[in-house]
Amino acid sequence: MHPALATALTCIAAREDRAVTGLPPLSETVDAEALTAVLESSAPVTVRFEYEGYRVVLGPGPDEVAVIDRER
Repeated sequence: MHPALATALTCIAAREDRAVTGLPPLSETVDAEALTAVLESSAPVTVRFEYEGYRVVLGPGPDEVAVIDRER
């Protein structure tokens, strides 16, 4: 799993006061392998998706992660 994905899941788990392992599988929302391939490409990319009611934005830098709360 790409580090940015792991960071996003950790952030969501903390906001939900749950362990990452207590979250639904990411594969139910996105193709994590394909997403990792895109994030590891040499081109600067930004990926957005919804997961558990949060908007997740990864990129364009390899360490840029934003998790936007449900209320916003």
